[in-house]
Amino acid sequence: MSYFRRLLEAIYAVWPEFDLEARIWTVPGDRMKSGRPHRVPLSDRCIAILESLPRLAACEYVFPGARPGKSLSNMALLELMRGLRPGFVPHGCRSSFKDWATETTDHARDIVEAALAHIVGDKVEAAYRRGDALEKRRALMVDWATFCGEKS
Repeated sequence: MSYFRRLLEAIYAVWPEFDLEARIWTVPGDRMKSGRPHRVPLSDRCIAILESLPRLAACEYVFPGARPGKSLSNMALLELMRGLRPGFVPHGCRSSFKDWATETTDHARDIVEAALAHIVGDKVEAAYRRGDALEKRRALMVDWATFCGEKS
């Protein structure tokens, strides 16, 4: 069920959650597995993609579905991904990101975990950790966007 919850974080994204000028997407806590809001720093490529998407007057969803006013369905996204590459699933993107960041970069483990919206440390550490390391996560996302844009 965790996989499905993570999928909903994206397919239910609505335009008011995006501050393209500040380059941040704020996912509300009610859509997050942790129940807490999560700020996502957006790379140049992500901003370009978002700016290229049509905004439908009758639908606030960033990824509109076939039915007016509805979001893209989880099955439609799954089929899209399967069409791109057999066996490709949304949760695989998270796993690929984690492997890449851990094995090929010098970004701190805590920053990688925070980018995945994972809770880092125990309750004592969490009580003292008030920030979300947004700018460090932004650098990580820039590196990820660069890696994803490379041709092999």
